[in-house]
Order: sequence, then structure tokens, then C-alpha cells
Amino acid sequence: MELSTRELRETIIRPTLHYLGKSSDAAENLLTAIVLQQQLRPRGNTQGMLYPVDAALHQKVWNQCLAFEPDLASKIRGLASQREFLNNPHIELQTNLSYATAIAWAVFLAYPQVRHHAEKNAATA
Repeated sequence: MELSTRELRETIIRPTLHYLGKSSDAAENLLTAIVLQQQLRPRGNTQGMLYPVDAALHQKVWNQCLAFEPDLASKIRGLASQREFLNNPHIELQTNLSYATAIAWAVFLAYPQVRHHAEKNAATA
């Protein structure tokens, strides 16, 4: 099943950003551009995933960013499945699109070099 850009924005990106308290057209545009870029040129072992966030980056954002942002971490954890997150947290990046969107946003906030690369790609998309 494929989602149109409009469906992606209206049913996944916008509600997730709203839930995180980070709603803005710019944030929606950025995350949409990242998804479109990922569809064209998947990075590393992120083939078939909505965002270019692999297990290593997922772990890194939790350990180096969200561990020090308890309110944001709690909100993002609230998007994850109860049981599956404990068994295999990285599978959430493939099966839970709201969770994957929240993690992609956290990566964007945490790592300026990723932010610069994403903004450059968004400008050329």
C-alpha cells in the first residue's frame, strides 16, 4: 500500500507533529521531503522504510538525545507498541509510521549535520 504525499501529510506527519507539540508547515514540508528523498534513494539498510533511520541511528538518538529530554522521550515512547517495542524496538521504524515520524523529527532536532543535509535536499526537491 502506498500513500500519496497528501495522505502522508494529513494522516501521519501532521497528527504526529501535533501530538509532539511541534506543528508547523515547515516541519511538515521537511519530513515530507525526507520521505520523498528516501523513496528515491534509500540510505544504507533502510530500504522499504519511511525515513532513513536505521537501528544504529535509532539507538543513538535515544541514548544521546531523548535520554536527556524526558518529556519528548515520554511522548515518543507513548507512540510505540506496548509489547513489540520491548522485544524489538527497531521494528517500530518499519511498522509504526507515527513512531517513525517522531523519531525522524527527534533525529532532525538532535543532529545539526543531518538537519543541514535534509534542508539542502528539501530545497532541491
